[in-house]
Amino acid sequence: MQTRTMIPALFLVLVCAVHASAQTSGAPNTPDPGVNPVRQIDRAEVRVTRVELQPGAVRSMHAHKDVRFHLFIPVTGKIELTIGSEKPVEATPGQAYFMEKGTQHGFRNIGSLPAMVMEVFVKDGAATAQEEPAQPGQIQAIAREYPQLAYFLSKTETQNCADRNRACKRNYQR
Repeated sequence: MQTRTMIPALFLVLVCAVHASAQTSGAPNTPDPGVNPVRQIDRAEVRVTRVELQPGAVRSMHAHKDVRFHLFIPVTGKIELTIGSEKPVEATPGQAYFMEKGTQHGFRNIGSLPAMVMEVFVKDGAATAQEEPAQPGQIQAIAREYPQLAYFLSKTETQNCADRNRACKRNYQR
């Protein structure tokens, strides 16, 4: 008699476990469904994260207390950004938004297509960190992957080259 009740009970537990895992397997470890942060760089002085948002996804209000300041840069899509108690604004792709340490902010994809944001966090230890120049080709590779940033990245690379030496600038412009 016990075997008859155990088999259906085990079957029920298995079905419930499969159902529960199916609900959570597609969602990353985030409290905000449809928001997928992808860490690009994490060093002592800086952290860079690409955030992908599905249509309608909301990144709830939060703050970063482990950084000196934070740049929020929309890349694609229609993003609504709220900083502190300010009225939400539609964030323009390519425009950088500056936030001090601990500033509450949140954002959401108000478009019908996926959106992407780059976040750059300058950490508290940045003042003592040593500068490491970009390796040749890194900026061009990023520009190829994200054509929307090509203009801004080309200006950055041109300035970086000019700071190092004029020959680098000439080589980049060929």
